[in-house]
Amino acid sequence: MTNTFNKPIIPENEADRLKALEYFDILNTLPDRYFSNLARIIAVTFDAPIALVSLVGSEDVIFKGNFGMPGVDKVDRGKSLCSLAVLDTEPTIFNDAIKEPCLLKNPLVVGEFGLRFYAGAPIITKEGFAIGTVCIVGKEPRDFSQNETDILKLFAENAMHEIEMRSIIKHTTVL
Repeated sequence: MTNTFNKPIIPENEADRLKALEYFDILNTLPDRYFSNLARIIAVTFDAPIALVSLVGSEDVIFKGNFGMPGVDKVDRGKSLCSLAVLDTEPTIFNDAIKEPCLLKNPLVVGEFGLRFYAGAPIITKEGFAIGTVCIVGKEPRDFSQNETDILKLFAENAMHEIEMRSIIKHTTVL
């Protein structure tokens, strides 16, 4: 895996974080309607051209929900800004990505894609592991208020709730 950021992207608890992600048995499933609908609602809520519900695996960031980037289901972890968002329990926000020192070698920012705005809230398990993000992306810089940040965190909690409910169903034995 490449790392296009000027900082480490592997959290100290990586092995345990990946075990937590594996427990939910969702990483290698196809994108589905619930998460795609959630991504669309997020995009509309924030008037953003792109919204994603992603899971951060060991090598790739997998998009379980995708609005605004049709046909893209994953990106190399070393290029995805979601890799930075799982390093903290609070949202990661870049109002003007081109001005951020850690993003000056990132191909999504300095390359053809032209990413300028990113806001990602980590999807956090009950045990405190950040397994993915809900995020919005734009090609224009923008300000992001504290109220918007709080709403994005609620969407991340909603995504985690859905993942947990699916896990309960998978792990429950029907007699």
